[in-house]
Amino acid sequence: MLKIAFIHPDLGIGGAERLVVDAALGLQDFGHKVDIYTSHHDTNHCFEETKDGRLKVHNVVPPFPRAINGKFHILLAHLRQLHLTTYLLSPGAPRYDVFFVDQLSTCIPLLRSIGHARVVFYCHFPDKLLANGEFIEDPVVRAERNLLKGGLLKRIYRYPMDWLEEFTTRQADVILANSKFTGRVFKDNFPSIQRIPEVVYPGINIAAYEATEDSITDSDVAAILSDRPTLISLNRFEKKKNVALAVEAFARIRTQDPSTSNLRLVLGDNMLTLYSLIDLVSKKHTLTYNVITPSSSPKAVKIPPLNTTPENPAVLFLLNFTTAQRTALLTSPSTIGLLYTPANEHFGIVPVEGMLCGVPVLACDSGGPVESIVDKPVDERTGWLRAPDPEIWAEALREIVGMGEEDRVKMRVRAKKRARELFGMEAMARGIEDALKEAVGMGKYLL
Repeated sequence: MLKIAFIHPDLGIGGAERLVVDAALGLQDFGHKVDIYTSHHDTNHCFEETKDGRLKVHNVVPPFPRAINGKFHILLAHLRQLHLTTYLLSPGAPRYDVFFVDQLSTCIPLLRSIGHARVVFYCHFPDKLLANGEFIEDPVVRAERNLLKGGLLKRIYRYPMDWLEEFTTRQADVILANSKFTGRVFKDNFPSIQRIPEVVYPGINIAAYEATEDSITDSDVAAILSDRPTLISLNRFEKKKNVALAVEAFARIRTQDPSTSNLRLVLGDNMLTLYSLIDLVSKKHTLTYNVITPSSSPKAVKIPPLNTTPENPAVLFLLNFTTAQRTALLTSPSTIGLLYTPANEHFGIVPVEGMLCGVPVLACDSGGPVESIVDKPVDERTGWLRAPDPEIWAEALREIVGMGEEDRVKMRVRAKKRARELFGMEAMARGIEDALKEAVGMGKYLL
């Protein structure tokens, strides 16, 4: 049994947080003692396992804010983690066999040099490549974009931050990445780090995607289900997720194929770019829409008066969806496809969720989904990988909508098998456990 401390900067709701929670649960199931340390844990905006007693979470509140007037996020993130590290290295703090660190690597040299501990670092994606928005793989195009979006002062500000990221990451005893794509980008952009990260794919808790009797009678679930054929897109509404691609492709297939007039699109999750998407849906494409939020949501979402269509809208915006709603949508027999719109996504757990539930997935032909989804050969297909172009996506949607029942059943079997074998929570936890044991096997760190 190992005593393991997880260090994660902000234990909210997101893909990185889901990995941390599932990895911690998996390691506990293997008999290890796991504590999670964070600088921010809002019990009104977190995964249930972090507040219901299944995981031990230490919320070490720092004296620094997360931002100042919407700026200095990364500088303050470093300061907040240094505060957390000081707490962990204080004389009365618990001692651990090994630390698992992700997202932010500031603490690694201190944990090793002062705490004499071994550290495993899990790279979701280099922060230096996200400072100016979504990642662009072409280095020339990326450099041009960075010049346009980042002025001289920002480049001066980012230089020490980027140097610090590479320097501190290099100190980790074992480095992991969430995909081969992230590992390759990591190697190309951290030239001083000679090691190639080992890949441990994020895993999902298979049992969490099984509908229960309680969820069937849940009023929030009843509010979103329909007998109409349904396409779903479970992204956060932010520009880099490119949810507009799903709307554009959906509008095209509805316009070009009269037989799809009963098709609907469900979009989840929050308010970030909701209004621009509503304009796209209602003004550009004149589609009906509705906006709903769960009655059980701990954070009330105030929706101003909108020109909604409560009965049978073409597009349903679902804000702050619950776990039960997510599972209901993924397992509903009327759900015929899942649209995953981000390009160059580092891994992307949503396509795996879709495959696990036997839902055909359409995703961009770049980043992590290229590793999770099988597009060719057709007889092995678990989903579609296409360039992020609305016309190309509309054509793929026609294939998905037009699938016969026999082909749909065969794909469902293949998708479920692939998701269970490669992306189950146990497989991920085993990979992380192997890395932790490798680090511990190096012995106590000595300068």
